[in-house]
Amino acid sequence: MTAIETEDLTKQFGRTLYAVDGLDLTVEDGEVFGFLGPNGAGKSTTINMLLDFIRPTSGSAQVLGHDAQAETTTIRQQIGVLPEGYDLYPRLSGRSHIEMAIELKGASDDPDAIIDRVGLDPDDADRKAGDYSQGMRQRLALGMAIAGDPELLILDEPTNGLDPNGAREMREIVEEHAERGATVFFSSHILEQVQAVCDRVGILADGQLVAVDTIDGLREEVGSGSTLTLTVDTVPSVDFSDVPGVSNITTQSTAIQASITDPSAKITVIDRVREAGARIEDIETSEASLEELFATYTNQGEQPEVSP
Repeated sequence: MTAIETEDLTKQFGRTLYAVDGLDLTVEDGEVFGFLGPNGAGKSTTINMLLDFIRPTSGSAQVLGHDAQAETTTIRQQIGVLPEGYDLYPRLSGRSHIEMAIELKGASDDPDAIIDRVGLDPDDADRKAGDYSQGMRQRLALGMAIAGDPELLILDEPTNGLDPNGAREMREIVEEHAERGATVFFSSHILEQVQAVCDRVGILADGQLVAVDTIDGLREEVGSGSTLTLTVDTVPSVDFSDVPGVSNITTQSTAIQASITDPSAKITVIDRVREAGARIEDIETSEASLEELFATYTNQGEQPEVSP
């Protein structure tokens, strides 16, 4: 069973505006899937259709094998959601929010265990949520989402308001939940967070899915493998034009840099530099970041080139 599956899912506003346009997406059971796109790409609209907050113009969506529009109640008993722009009850304590979420799910979780799991201080849990900082609100909302140990966790910008330590703890919670066999659908604009935790990513642009793959697969697809940087005592004159998988050769006063799409080409580059009489003092390899790949797939930048 797939966790999420859409077929030709479309949401049209007016005559010409397509927020989501013919989306065919499959999220496998048990994976952490990153859902990326620029502002206005259609990410939140897609999530809202999966949750039946808005209805599609055409197409279909299934969540955990159930029709997203016809079987909403069944779906909501099996999923946890941390939506962007959620509301809390300012006069209720954090603990009361967790207890309410457990009751709504018909679960038997220990509220204190959930409070501890999301990193809320027990004293803070007894305070009114209206007094919470944004980071505390985010932790509380995540605690409500994981109540009942849901089969699918849908997170929309889950690290908003969190400091670096909080963001790291959020990743650990996501990983822990996935290790229990659950699926996590993770929408975020903070690309390094996605890169750190996701098995696969999908990139949405102008309402259409432009890429779905592992990050390594995305690198291979756009021909952006890695950048090899050789620190040398002197820069020799070397020709690499006949070496497959090597391009974009640049030189500095004591360094040679090359884009490598075929890993076996690295040895050839190193050997030729040595044979040309240069002493190699350091070797560094860096891969294209998800941010650079994202820019390429959404046409927001040039073909990615990685700096050392």
